[in-house]
Amino acid sequence: MCSSYLGVLPRYISGWVCGNGWAGAGSIVTRERGAAMAMISSVLGPLDTADLGFTLSHEHVLVTSAGIQQVFPEWIDREGTIARAVAALKEGYREGLRSMIDLTTIDLGRDIRMLEEVSRGSGINIICATGTWRDIPRAFFDATPDMVAPLYIREIQEGIEGTGIKAGIIKVANDVGGVTPEGEIILRAAARAQKATGVPISTHTWAPERVGEQQVGIFEDEGVDLDRVCVGHSNDTTDTEYLIGLLKKGVWIGMDRHPGGLTPGTPDWVGRTETVKKLLDAGYAHRIMLGHDWSTTLTISKRATIEEREKYNPDAYLFITRNVLPRLREMGVGDDAIDQMMVRNPRRFFEGP
Repeated sequence: MCSSYLGVLPRYISGWVCGNGWAGAGSIVTRERGAAMAMISSVLGPLDTADLGFTLSHEHVLVTSAGIQQVFPEWIDREGTIARAVAALKEGYREGLRSMIDLTTIDLGRDIRMLEEVSRGSGINIICATGTWRDIPRAFFDATPDMVAPLYIREIQEGIEGTGIKAGIIKVANDVGGVTPEGEIILRAAARAQKATGVPISTHTWAPERVGEQQVGIFEDEGVDLDRVCVGHSNDTTDTEYLIGLLKKGVWIGMDRHPGGLTPGTPDWVGRTETVKKLLDAGYAHRIMLGHDWSTTLTISKRATIEEREKYNPDAYLFITRNVLPRLREMGVGDDAIDQMMVRNPRRFFEGP
């Protein structure tokens, strides 16, 4: 018999904590319920989507810059980062967390062996990413999408940096000012890699400028099935007209910056929660995923900003569990809608249509 949610999120674990284990890569598993489940890549190997469970849709363990660990390893407390991440995620596991999508790319200092060690030590499934964030290598500036796409495809199909650990998602990013020329190269490369592999895309956007619309337009031009796209950081705005417009296009939206509110002009966590409630009331519980965009170690912001961030969110990867979900319940949101966003939607996102 499965245990309950230890009193934190009652009933959500039933049906997915007691998984039947992993099968071989690319295989299909049929469970007692008779539903065929897809296999996806985690940092520890193939993972049945039925075993994803309660999932955070956009997180990080380490955020730094490309090459720092290899060239200047003293810049990062690698062992300390691993220990803190394992401790934080073990705490998350005790409160019902089962999986997280780590959207750290090469230009954010992705350390694939670190993710493997943290997943193994904490018990949390981690799905890692290929793709490129905002610090696009200058070597790509004059490339074509068809030159970059095979790099992403290799990390999905063969593995990352010779480890055999395969990416399970493609990350792209466009921020203030919208899609730049080099950013468009990356978006089109990601689109072509997605079509070649079936792996979904998760985007970083600047929602106050409706950058998600530009991204979706390029994906449409590339012929991507928008059901395979999650437009992230969408809760940096309270503009539900913009958000519902994206949802009507057929994408998922990631309400995946929590607590938020430290960037001028963006909502605090209460405003973000109210926006989620409005989208639920509009009938979109089946297209929303939640996350924090948290990282155990962050080295690309000013030290004062990092300290303020940590004071503002002492709950780390558990802020949603301890604050957002209880507030949603107070606002009248039922367990089924919460289960939809935190359990069923991430699973469906990876399984595809």
